[in-house]
Amino acid sequence: MKRYFAGLSRNSFLLAAASFFADTSTEMLYPVLPVFLTRTLKASGSIVGLIEGFAQAMQNIVQGFSGALSDRLQERKGIALAGYFTAAVAKPLMGISTVWQGVFGARLLDRLGAGTRSAPRDALIASSVDATMRGKAFGLEGIGDNTGAFVGPLFAIVLLYSLHFGMRTIFYLAIIPGLLAFLMVLLVKERRATVTSKSKIDVNLRKFPSGYWKYLTVIALFGLGNSSNSFLILRTQDIGTPLETTILMYALFNLAAALISYPAGSFSDKLGRKNVLLTLFVIFVLTYIGFARARSVLIFTTLFILYGLYQGIFRAVGKAFASDFVPENLRASGVGWYSSTVGLLELVASIVAGLLWDRVGHAAVFYYGAAFGFIGSIGLVVLIPKRDHPSAHCSPE
Repeated sequence: MKRYFAGLSRNSFLLAAASFFADTSTEMLYPVLPVFLTRTLKASGSIVGLIEGFAQAMQNIVQGFSGALSDRLQERKGIALAGYFTAAVAKPLMGISTVWQGVFGARLLDRLGAGTRSAPRDALIASSVDATMRGKAFGLEGIGDNTGAFVGPLFAIVLLYSLHFGMRTIFYLAIIPGLLAFLMVLLVKERRATVTSKSKIDVNLRKFPSGYWKYLTVIALFGLGNSSNSFLILRTQDIGTPLETTILMYALFNLAAALISYPAGSFSDKLGRKNVLLTLFVIFVLTYIGFARARSVLIFTTLFILYGLYQGIFRAVGKAFASDFVPENLRASGVGWYSSTVGLLELVASIVAGLLWDRVGHAAVFYYGAAFGFIGSIGLVVLIPKRDHPSAHCSPE
């Protein structure tokens, strides 16, 4: 086991722990939120798509700006801490909302915090290990993130069905793991870099290499069909799946993501990011077609597990690949703008998905997503050359 995690630093494990607690907090709420909106607050599918699309776009677009600020100031830890705290305190605000607009505002605040913390945290992860171990470092963070996402829904089930707490109480209790995540980052030791005039001037979009922009183009094509996971949850309700079973499916989705994340990151260090990324695009396409056509609980459970494999691979390898294209002084910006691209296109995809859900048919959401997943796969093959080794290097902390 020690050899399996060789090359990782204390910071790597602390940041993985922070992601575990942060996602436990978030995922206690995520499978409950669309049901809370549609049943308790009487919102439509379009409203769910609007809220989740804007929320994820807020998170990922803010990452670009927080990443640029982090690079400009060469300050990672302080900005990350502010984001973790904001996300934690936003959770109870959703629970006290009596109209969907209140949830919308609180959800935006939550994702503002998540977006603020993510790029500087990812820069800390990338700089915590040697460049040849970067996939493993992001994979370890993925283990923490997705294990928290597995545990969170289980907490929700216990609170709802064993302890018989009200749905709103879950929102209030979610602040506890959120604050524990904040504590983990407090323990991280940041290696200070000298801020020079040149490094300040270099933090702008024109300094990114052409390969980086080609990669973002591929991610954008793929992202046009990658709508909010809320539609997966709502899809299970189409066949009359009980909420308890739906939450369990969602927990299995996150468990699969947790189990695949570290091996996928490690394999991408050895086999190349492009090969692993292409595999996950294919998994996404097949899974979305399955969601469009499935009618049984057993098949839905299998599809959630497959989708978890996609999610775990994408989180670890997508960010590691983005960081490969940029030098160290632009790393937070590079990963941040990558995440901004993911978020902006998820907003578009979720709005389109909401309209398709209400006006065309529920299956149309997933056929639309599969089509752009296929287009993204073609773009990856055509635009991105094989990259066997990271082009950017960092020093371990």
